[in-house]
Formats: sequence, C-alpha cells, structure tokens
Amino acid sequence: MTDTRAKRGRPRAFDRTAALTAATRLFWERGYEATSIGELTEAMGIRPGSLYAAFGDKKSLFKEVVQHYGRSPVGAFVGVALEQEPTAHAAFTRILREAAAIYPDPSHPAGCLTISAATNVTPQDVEVETFLRDLRNGNLAVFEARLRMAQQAGELSDAANPSALAAYFATVIQGMSQRARDGATAAELTEVAELALAAWRTTRH
Repeated sequence: MTDTRAKRGRPRAFDRTAALTAATRLFWERGYEATSIGELTEAMGIRPGSLYAAFGDKKSLFKEVVQHYGRSPVGAFVGVALEQEPTAHAAFTRILREAAAIYPDPSHPAGCLTISAATNVTPQDVEVETFLRDLRNGNLAVFEARLRMAQQAGELSDAANPSALAAYFATVIQGMSQRARDGATAAELTEVAELALAAWRTTRH
C-alpha cells in the first residue's frame, strides 16, 4: 500500500503556464472589467486563495497575462516581423498581412488582447487602461523608430513623415483588430491590409 501521509497538508500543485493560458483566453474574450475572480479561478482550475498566492490580485494577474500573451505567436508577430525583415516595407507588409490572418482566426478569441481588453473600465481600474495604453504607445514609438531608420537608409523619401506613417499603420492595425471582433473575415481584412500598404508608395522617392 502506498504511504500518502507525506502528502497531507500540501497545497495542490498547478501548471502555471496552463493557468495563464486559461486566464489569457478569458480576459481576451470578455475584457478585463467583465471578468470576475470566480470565472478566472474556474477557468484556471484553482481556488481563489491559490490565485492570490501565485499571482497577487486581479490586476497583477492581468499584467502577467499580457506578458504571457506577448510571448505567444499571436501576440508576438509584430515584434518578430520588425526583427526578422530586412526592410521596413517588408516588415509592415508582413505585419498587416499576418494581422489579417491572425485576428479573425477562430482558434482563439478575435482581435488583439492588448487593443481590446480594457475598454470602458471603471475609475478604480484606470491603472489597467493606462497600462495597456502605454504598451500601445510603446509599440507606436517602435514603429516610428523603424520608419526613421528606413528614411535614413533611403527607403523613404526625405519628405515622408515617419511619425504620421507610424500612427497610420498603428491605427489600421487597431481598426483591423476591432473589425475582427465585429466578425470581419480574413479575406476582408486582407483587402484592408493591401489598401493600407498602398500608402507606402506615396512615401518613396
């Protein structure tokens, strides 16, 4: 007979990555405000006490969820494209086309978690809204920096405005995320991506 006495009193172990994946999907589907602790613990397969012990409060869990999402293929594709593609044009072409495929993919909630998870939050949760806004503005700054490098390399004309172009692409990407949540198909979003890329031609010499 197996001696189970040594196991008494030990907290039930759980897979942190699996728990984060479950929490990510729930926040992604419902948004931060509409997701309760009870729903999170049920989806994650843990008790409230375990959630607080492992992750802190709901805000701390959400921030870790965003980091987890950012390491996943669906959350990291923008950064990967900027890092891997040799030119800014190739990078933004890849970003827009991949967004068109990823955002409406039925294997996960539609759109982008960092774009849609914290809208219409209550005053006490404004910290979460600010957290995501800062992330999005950080991405905008990365876009602008890459486009300025492209201008210095002669890929963009001297008359081009990297700041405005970065804001344009960020706006299109955010709009594609919302359109996916509203039911837009990959084919529809691909058409949007190709129209947006046409703006690049006006920035060349």
